Amino acid sequence: MKESLTPELLLHGYRCGFFPMADPEENDTIFWYAPERRGILPLHDFHVSGSLARLIRQARFEVSFDTDFEAVIRACADRPSTWISEEIIQLYLALHRLGYAHSTECRYAGELAGGLYGVTFRGAFFGESMFYRHRDASKVALVHLVNHLDACGYVLLDTQYSTPHLARFGVIEVPRADYEQRLADALSIDVQW
Repeated sequence: MKESLTPELLLHGYRCGFFPMADPEENDTIFWYAPERRGILPLHDFHVSGSLARLIRQARFEVSFDTDFEAVIRACADRPSTWISEEIIQLYLALHRLGYAHSTECRYAGELAGGLYGVTFRGAFFGESMFYRHRDASKVALVHLVNHLDACGYVLLDTQYSTPHLARFGVIEVPRADYEQRLADALSIDVQW
């Protein structure tokens, strides 16, 4: 019999260095992952290009936190193939109601233009997914997220994997043992979102 995945089990997985993903080729079965090399974004080495910094100063986007978590996660799932199944969505909505899952939203002319979401626990933020409908909206959301995390005292921003897009911001890959030490350090401090 399949054990039901609960918000509590999800949090336990994050604390142990794992994250879940549904496999669309396996009937959306959820599997746990802990890559040998983990993507992290060192908050103090975050790189913002000059053009992105100018865009942010122009304040074209209205940026908010946690004003429409469900719209953000559903927008992240709205692609031809996704690991964000309906079960995943419902689990993260429950985590959001419990105060552990958060979103950053960017609006352009009043419409949701981009954003991202993730899970917080103590001094760690576990980034899950991002999307954009308007050019650069997800980048603006990331900049605001990093500034917020830094101001609150978070010490770990886990991106799970490194991508060429994220590498432009300073994301690095670290071996699992290094990640586990950073995670332990982050879990040893109490930080409020």
